[in-house]
Amino acid sequence: MDATAAVERTMCERIHFQIFEGRAETVDPVPTAVVCPYDDASLAGALEAADRALIVPILVGHRSLIEVAAGTIGRSLEGIEIVEAGDDASASATAVALVHAHRARCLMKGHVHTDVFLHPVVARDGGLRTGRRLSHVFVLDLPRHPAPLLITDAAINIAPDLATKADIVQNGIDLAIALGIAQPKVAVLSAVETVNEAIPSSVDAAILAKMADRGQIRGGLVDGPFAMDNAIDEQAARSKGLHSPVAGKAEILMVPSIEAGNILLKGLTFLGGAESAGLVMGASVPIMLTSRADDDRARVASAALALLYDHWLKTHAATAG
Repeated sequence: MDATAAVERTMCERIHFQIFEGRAETVDPVPTAVVCPYDDASLAGALEAADRALIVPILVGHRSLIEVAAGTIGRSLEGIEIVEAGDDASASATAVALVHAHRARCLMKGHVHTDVFLHPVVARDGGLRTGRRLSHVFVLDLPRHPAPLLITDAAINIAPDLATKADIVQNGIDLAIALGIAQPKVAVLSAVETVNEAIPSSVDAAILAKMADRGQIRGGLVDGPFAMDNAIDEQAARSKGLHSPVAGKAEILMVPSIEAGNILLKGLTFLGGAESAGLVMGASVPIMLTSRADDDRARVASAALALLYDHWLKTHAATAG
């Protein structure tokens, strides 16, 4: 196979998650509280992540339901800690308590409603709040795309205001840096690439870009507004006369609303062949907000992201200190 063919083959394959998982396997696994792993997918995903030495699972919930799920997938729970908890709310609160007790450094959602799972996380007393709003970052592994693509926020914040958008951008930058992108390029998306006061997202995009210029958002290159085409395609950016280090080269796409993010994510997944994983950011520990539709591959990839981010948090804190 000649060099050109090798490059074309690499571009057709989704290799970025393999790279992340390989890097994560060189780091000690992160103790992870897995909340209500009662269905096949959530338990199998957690156990496979443990097999790959990405997490040390602590299964939180009804022991009997966890054991039934283990029997269904034909897996032994020997040597795996189970912490008994009553209902879903109690299991979620217990997982947060394990973080405060320094027994867990990551949370993984199982067969539990997202609102119930996150309620003790965002509690003002005893939660896992930091100075930032929580937001979700999807990481996509796209065939024929030379780098991983991050989308935020398509899962938590419905119609974020400007202050929340600033936190969403910063959370995305932090994850990208933890994944090895030295200075992430953030395109703040709108329907147009010029500021139009009739389109509020275009105005917010311009303000976010200026906030980054003034050091209110750190670690990345932030620009906008961008339409989707000129955010990721250099030829499209040139055709519009856009001159920016971000134009056509974005590694993070900041969407204006949850609807836009959801449509973009699912379009790239179901039509573009992307694999996706992701984390909730902005809490004191990484949180895997997997859904029942996620397969084992997505859960293992999310565990790799969580481990790399946990490692970055420790390293970053040590450096900052």
